[in-house]
Amino acid sequence: MTQDIASNVIEAITSRRSVRAYLDRPVPRETLHELLRVAAQAPSGSNIQPWRVHVLTGAALDRLRGAMRQSFLAGDPHEREYKYYTDPVLEPFRTRQRACGWGLYGLLGIARGDREKSRAYRATNYEFFGAPAGMVFTINRQLELGSWLDCGMFLQSIMVAARGVGLHTCPEASIAEFPAIIRAQLGVPDDETVICGMALGYADPDAVINRFQPEREAVETFASFHE
Repeated sequence: MTQDIASNVIEAITSRRSVRAYLDRPVPRETLHELLRVAAQAPSGSNIQPWRVHVLTGAALDRLRGAMRQSFLAGDPHEREYKYYTDPVLEPFRTRQRACGWGLYGLLGIARGDREKSRAYRATNYEFFGAPAGMVFTINRQLELGSWLDCGMFLQSIMVAARGVGLHTCPEASIAEFPAIIRAQLGVPDDETVICGMALGYADPDAVINRFQPEREAVETFASFHE
């Protein structure tokens, strides 16, 4: 089998994608530790390093995803402790959001309006897509928006570093929809906000869902060059 390992930084960044199906192959704890050690080099304002991360494998991961899935399928109320999107989502962002969702569901053969299949697939979000490792990220709720930017750079550093060792990831804001379950199972204190989760493992090369990759805007649409 061809090794799926990025050979340089640019390849690591451009080969990073949200992978939603993984091989049943464990990720060594040493590898997870090394990824976090590397990612901790991410910049932060005045080096305050605001990120916190809970790493889950084995039985701990099974307990958390089982509890979230059960709660979701039972129809229990679930909501993040912060707003990820505007309400309503503004244009052109709404168009991009819909294209991503429709493209993903279309690849899976889930028709628009098929609530049963949509719900069944959404449940896989709370299972970390079956990945052998998962991470949950939190931040002290008193910190300001600048520290959230810092956490974003930390997350990206993990995902890029993962490509250098043949791993893939999927950042998941959906995991933050069950803060009470996460607090109970991981001992997250009340003064920390649950930001998101991340699935991590070896991508299943045969999974149809892993063929999905949404389009990116051309540089000309978002960049202005001043000379």
